[in-house]
Amino acid sequence: MHEMELKNTTVAAGGYAEGVGTVVVVNDGTPRAYGPADLPHGIAIRHRDELDAVQRELRTAPAVTAIIYDQTCAAEKRRRRKRGKFPDPAKRVVINDHVCEGCGDCSDKSNCMSVGAVETEFGRKRFIDQSSCNKDYSCVKGFCPSFVTIEGGKLKKGKASGASALGGRLAGELPEPQLPSTAAPWGILITGVGGTGVVTIGALLGMAAHLEGKGISVLDMAGLAQKGGAVWSHVRIADRQSQLHAARVAAGEANAVIGCDLVVAASDESLAKMQKGLTRVVINRDQTNTSEFVRGFAAQARSGNVGANPDPQFPAAAMEAQIVDAVGADKAEFLDATRIATDLLGDSIATNLFMLGYAWQRGLVPLSRQAIERAIEINGAAVDANKAAFLWGRRAAVDLKAVIEAARPQFGTPAHHKLSTSVDELIARRKAQLTEYQNAAYAERYARLVERVRAAETKLAPGITLLTEAVARGYHKLLAFKDEYEVARLYTATDFLKRVEEQFEGDYKLVFHLAPPTLADKDPQSGALQKKAYGPWMLKAMRTLAKFRHLRGSMLDPFARSHDRKLDRELIADYERVVEEIIVNLDRSNHEAAIELAAIPDQIRGYGHVRERYVASARKRQAALLEDFRHRRPVTAPIATKVRRTIAIIPG
Repeated sequence: MHEMELKNTTVAAGGYAEGVGTVVVVNDGTPRAYGPADLPHGIAIRHRDELDAVQRELRTAPAVTAIIYDQTCAAEKRRRRKRGKFPDPAKRVVINDHVCEGCGDCSDKSNCMSVGAVETEFGRKRFIDQSSCNKDYSCVKGFCPSFVTIEGGKLKKGKASGASALGGRLAGELPEPQLPSTAAPWGILITGVGGTGVVTIGALLGMAAHLEGKGISVLDMAGLAQKGGAVWSHVRIADRQSQLHAARVAAGEANAVIGCDLVVAASDESLAKMQKGLTRVVINRDQTNTSEFVRGFAAQARSGNVGANPDPQFPAAAMEAQIVDAVGADKAEFLDATRIATDLLGDSIATNLFMLGYAWQRGLVPLSRQAIERAIEINGAAVDANKAAFLWGRRAAVDLKAVIEAARPQFGTPAHHKLSTSVDELIARRKAQLTEYQNAAYAERYARLVERVRAAETKLAPGITLLTEAVARGYHKLLAFKDEYEVARLYTATDFLKRVEEQFEGDYKLVFHLAPPTLADKDPQSGALQKKAYGPWMLKAMRTLAKFRHLRGSMLDPFARSHDRKLDRELIADYERVVEEIIVNLDRSNHEAAIELAAIPDQIRGYGHVRERYVASARKRQAALLEDFRHRRPVTAPIATKVRRTIAIIPG
C-alpha cells in the first residue's frame, strides 16, 4: 500500500506500468488539477454519463482494462463547502410534487440520499432535502418533468433569528432548569447519523465540562458514520475525573438519551443502554431517509414491478413503542426536531444543537448554560447559528406549541399534503380536482362509477369501504393522467411557485428540465428520450397551454394521437371494464381480489418509457388477479414477492 497520497495520474501510470491494456478516467466534468496531458498517452477522460458506454467498450477490449472513477465523496463535498474549500455553484434542484409520479427513476439515476419521500393525498412523491444536497444534479436525469433547477439566488435563512419571532414568556429570559447532580457519574448517550454533528455535540459537552472543572469522558463510536451511518457518542460527567473508570455508558446505565435520529435511537445498541426508572429520553422523530429507501425506489424504477419491490415503509410507531417500552411512557418525549429547526433556522444541521437545547432545558445535561454557550464560542464554527439553535431548543422545551407556530411556513402546509380522513372527503377532493383538470362532466363521470361500486360493496358488506376507496383512488389516478396540458397546469395553477418563493431569495431564475416528444433527442444507447433545459420563458408557454386543456381528447387536440395519450385512454377503458365486472360479480369470496384489482393503478407510475415498465408489470398482475376474482379463489401472491419492505433496525 502506498504511504504517499495517491493521485489519478499516479494510479493511471502505475496501471500502465503493470501491464493494464486500456485505462479510462471517468469524472463528473468539473475542473480537475490534471488534464489529458498529465496522463500517460492514450488514456481518455470521459464524463460519468458515458459510464455505461465505457463499460460496454471495455468488455470487448483485449487484455486487462481499468476504469478510474474520480469523484469527491458527497459528505466530503459538504464539509469542504462549509469551509469555503470546494466550489459551491449557485444552482439548486427542486421537485414539483404535483407533477411527480413517485416512479423512483430519479433515485435510480442518482442513488442519492437527499431525494426524499413525502406522503401526499395523491400518493407518495419526492422532494429534495436542500440541507444535505451535494449539488450532484444527477437526479435531474430522472425521466420526469417535475425537476426544476433554481439558478442564482440562495436559500432563505429561516423564519427566525432571535426572540423577536416570539412573544410572551419565550421572548425574554427563560427559566433555568434544575440540573442533575454529578456526585455520581452521569451518563448521556447521544445517537444520530454521520455528518449531522453528533460528534460535535459530544465535543461541546466535553469542553463545557472542562470549563466547569468537572470530570468528563467522551467516546465516539462512528463506524461508517462519514457515509451516513449510525453514530453513538458516550458522554460521562462527574465531579472529579477520578470517578470515571470507563468511557462507555454501560448497559442499563444511561441517565439520559438524546436521540437525534429515531432509527439509531431504537437500535439494539441504544435500547441496551436504557433502563426503566433511570433513563429519560428526548427523541427526534423525524423520518430520515435511508439507503433502504433509495435502493427500494431505484429497484421499482428499473423493474416497474411494485409487487416484487414493495413501497418502503418507515415503522416509526413500532420504533417509538420500543423506546417507550424500554424507559416508560412518562420518561420519553418525541418531537419533530428536524422540521422545526430547519423551518426556523434554514438548515437541518441545526437539529442536533436544537435537541441539545431541548434536553438541557429538560434538566438532562448537568452542565451550566454559560459553559455550553462558551464551548460553542470556543468551537468557532457557525457560532451565532449554533447559539440560536440551542436557544430555540430551550424555548421548545418550555412551550413547544408556540415554537411550532413560529416555525409554520408562510403559506401553511400545502393542501395536498393534508390526507383525507374519510372516504367521503377522499371522493369529494378528487371530484373537485377532476373538475379543474377537465370539467364538471368529467368529474361526474368519475363520481357515478365510484358511487355504483359503493352501493355494491355496501350491499355485500355494510360499513366496509375498502373497495370503494380503492376505486376512488385508482379511477381518479387514471382519469387525471398527466399529459402536456396537465403538467402545464400543475406548474402554473398550483402553489408550486409560491413554495419556491418561500424557500429561495435573491435574483434567481427557474430552469425546467423536460423531454417533449417532438423536440427531445434520443439516447444513442437506450433509445429513450433525453431531457433538455428550458428557461423561464417556459412558464409563459405553460400558462398558454394550460388554457387549452379543454381540447384534450378532441379532434383538435394535437397530442391525442401520440403513443402516450393512446395508452392513457386504453388504461381508462380497460379499468372501467374491470370495475364493471367487479360490480356485477362481487361477492364475499372474491371481495379481496376485487380490492387488489381496483388498486392496480397505484402500481402504474412515471412517464414515457419508465411508465411502460410499470404498465407491463401491472397488466401481468391484473391478469392473475382477474383469474382469482373469476374463480373465487384466494389472491395469488405476486411473483418474487418480498416481505413488505421496512427500515432495518441497525444492529448493536
